[in-house]
Amino acid sequence: MITVANRIFVNPEHAEQFEERFKNRARQVDQMPGFIRNVVLKPAKAGDPYVVLTFWESQEAFKAWTESDAFKQGHARSGTLPKEAFTGPNQLEIHEVISDSME
Repeated sequence: MITVANRIFVNPEHAEQFEERFKNRARQVDQMPGFIRNVVLKPAKAGDPYVVLTFWESQEAFKAWTESDAFKQGHARSGTLPKEAFTGPNQLEIHEVISDSME
């Protein structure tokens, strides 16, 4: 299993709009083979990024998602927020899960 953490730096003036976008997301990813779950984390400290954390059975499953039409459709909605809603570039991190207390 892998996790993909997308760290997104959001201008506080656009935080509510950003959060609503995820609450009303297209849910395209939920149907993808190998997808396990999606968690959106709100920063506890001002200036820290939001983290969109997805869990996948494998790196191949995640790669297939990023190359799918569903990915393009789901991310086309990202244009709903203006450029100034973000204070820096996203940072994508991929990790292999070596221990999980849920197992």
